[in-house]
Amino acid sequence: MTSSAASYNRIRIGSAPDSWGVWFPDDPRQVPWQRFLDEVARAGYEWIELGPYGYLPTDPARLTEETSARGLKVSAGTVFTGLHHGPAVWEKTWAHVADIAALTRAMGADHLVVIPSFWRDDKTGEVLEDRTLTPEQWRHLTSQTERLGHEVGDRFGLRIVVHPHADTHIDNEENVSRFLDGTDADLVSLCLDTGHYAYCGGDSVKLIETYGERIGYLHLKQVDPEILAEVVANEVPFGPAVARGVMCEPPAGVPALEPVLAAAQRLDAELFAIVEQDMYPCPPDRPFPIAERTRRFLRSCGA
Repeated sequence: MTSSAASYNRIRIGSAPDSWGVWFPDDPRQVPWQRFLDEVARAGYEWIELGPYGYLPTDPARLTEETSARGLKVSAGTVFTGLHHGPAVWEKTWAHVADIAALTRAMGADHLVVIPSFWRDDKTGEVLEDRTLTPEQWRHLTSQTERLGHEVGDRFGLRIVVHPHADTHIDNEENVSRFLDGTDADLVSLCLDTGHYAYCGGDSVKLIETYGERIGYLHLKQVDPEILAEVVANEVPFGPAVARGVMCEPPAGVPALEPVLAAAQRLDAELFAIVEQDMYPCPPDRPFPIAERTRRFLRSCGA
């Protein structure tokens, strides 16, 4: 083991269904869940996320049997929320969150990744609402996210980590900073996705160094700068941008992951760093070799 490998002992590497082109609970263009589990284990990962609720078995006993048989453990579940709409959407939001949180807890995970709702449709590009929140919507977003953090922690013992995401209202440096400054650190942490943050013009290392105590989880991803430039210039929605290959295999894109891992290690905290290479849709034989090479690359970085 190299000295750099020893230095990243606080970072636990995993992968997710997303890296196998899985965006939906059921879609004929996605690989079957059994194949995902087989291949993610064979590629050298021991941690996974649940992905879209319903893609993997939702019965904890069955899922435990399937993951344990392959030497896999679950790091987090994922939920989508539209909390900027205020208390009116709370009951609907909680009904969605509770089932996923229960499965996440039953699988022994501690984190729930919270992704804000899209302001434009990720498939069609249809504009669903204004891309800029009003002051009242910002107050709803911060207060309702704190409420979610409290309830998820109180009822399920999970920590929410909010995921800045392209085509949502928590995206670039300005909005991420505003969101963090407006929420309670005891209730709300961040899932920093290096690819999405770069996609929206942010600097992941700077964010880690500025808001280190708020970084609760990482998604490792890179963007292709040339494709990104075309996407931004032509205002291409996120879904079609992914189909163009805007999220690319490391180390071909940005940001460089070595400085990100080094900055995360300096936080002196245990962190998951889950590989998520958006590839929807993709041929079924494409993900595994990429996942294997990515795991090898991250080992060469010391992770």
